[in-house]
Amino acid sequence: MKKIAIIGRPNVGKSSLFNRLVKKRDAITSDLAGTTRDVKRRDVVINNKRALLLDTGGLDKGCELFDKIKEMSLKAAYKADIILYMVDGKGIPEDEDKKLFYELQTLGKDVALVVNKIDNDKMKEKLWDFYEFGCDAIFGISVSHNRGTVDLLEWIAKQIPDEDILKEEDDDEEIEIIVPEIDDMSDEDFFNEIEDEEDDGYFHQAMFLDEEAVVDNSIFAQNDKIKEFNEEDVNHIKIAIIGRTNVGKSSLLNALLGEERSVVSSVAGTTIDPIDETIDYKDKQLTFVDTAGLRRRGRILGIEKYALMRTKEMLENSNMALVVLDASEPFLDLDEKIAGLVDENRLACIIVLNKWDISDKENHEKIILDIRDRFKFLAYAPIITLSAKSHQRVDKLHDMILEINDNYSQRITTSQLNAVMDKALQRHQLPTMHGQVIRIFYTTQYETRPPKIAIVMNKPKGLHFTYRRYLTNKLREAFNFAGTPLLFKAKKRGEK
Repeated sequence: MKKIAIIGRPNVGKSSLFNRLVKKRDAITSDLAGTTRDVKRRDVVINNKRALLLDTGGLDKGCELFDKIKEMSLKAAYKADIILYMVDGKGIPEDEDKKLFYELQTLGKDVALVVNKIDNDKMKEKLWDFYEFGCDAIFGISVSHNRGTVDLLEWIAKQIPDEDILKEEDDDEEIEIIVPEIDDMSDEDFFNEIEDEEDDGYFHQAMFLDEEAVVDNSIFAQNDKIKEFNEEDVNHIKIAIIGRTNVGKSSLLNALLGEERSVVSSVAGTTIDPIDETIDYKDKQLTFVDTAGLRRRGRILGIEKYALMRTKEMLENSNMALVVLDASEPFLDLDEKIAGLVDENRLACIIVLNKWDISDKENHEKIILDIRDRFKFLAYAPIITLSAKSHQRVDKLHDMILEINDNYSQRITTSQLNAVMDKALQRHQLPTMHGQVIRIFYTTQYETRPPKIAIVMNKPKGLHFTYRRYLTNKLREAFNFAGTPLLFKAKKRGEK
């Protein structure tokens, strides 16, 4: 497929045009210069022809961060086949724009000058000022008012070969995604939602709960429709990289991909819009998502609220999370809250202890014990120590992801489950409830990713949390559930 890069200085409307072409609000847009920092890629259909569209950061100079954004944007332009250079039609032609435009013309690619913010017929007169760029393909448009885009789309389609025409069987229905405005989410909403959500009837990881934190047993008697077993695509693994700011998430993404895909800077909050990239590894598709770094809720300001919403959306659509911690600094309460998002979304998990090359390696055991003490709800998650910057042990993470995905996706037969349960029951009988005998009739797995197990019994409310913890331990001893949560549903016979 042909690659189309949208580039230009900050605040000329690149992300707005990107959203218009992909037909959904994908890229975050705002009046803040530098909102787009990484290169965002999406498949797009232009007049029935397929292409890959790239949204790039603003070409600006200044601090270390903006210099890196400019470098990444120009790299994307050099690799693209079609370049849409955007300028602001409300201003006058800038010398810096002319210089960059002439440089791009020498690459021998199809280059168009897109003059945005030509919002009405009177503004069309401003278009004459931009003919001094010496470009035949010049288009005056208004993305916000959807004016003048037809000619631009026709020009782009002419540059795309007929072999990329969309076939009827590939023509899926487009679904427009409406994203709430930034002001719709208060500073506290993001983490308060985590704290306030009610349990939905599953028992997950009760083996790591203290007695004081036990949920009412009645939740396990709630009806939950037991689905027929449906094997999902285990060959595609969607992996979210999460953590607080400056723990090295973007560096880890670049190391996993083997290329500089995400902007890395010492500036906290460099990544705003989640960036996803897919690679093939040992016959599996691994889609990594570099999410925005999370701060304490009192420090969440402006555009970062939007970024947090996107991070939560990405987690809801992921199978696995890499919880990135900074081994060179003490762990914070915020690290625990962020890790709680993994538990909330019931994801497979690996705890990545980054910056191991500059950590206090002599206290390795103490650091691991601290992690296990703080993140008891992720006791099932393996820990890997690495350095994203030096690529130390990053190669082992790829294989660990595949192993955890196998555990997360595995299907244990009913006979195997019941054999383990029978032995567990013989060793420790179920306690009675108010003198009534509690019986487990059988156990069956009804879903994967994560594994969900139904315990069919006569008195679901009588399954005490300590006995559930005991059964969970026995199942983990018998089967390899490392890296994955294990969910239970206690139900009566005949309940769906």
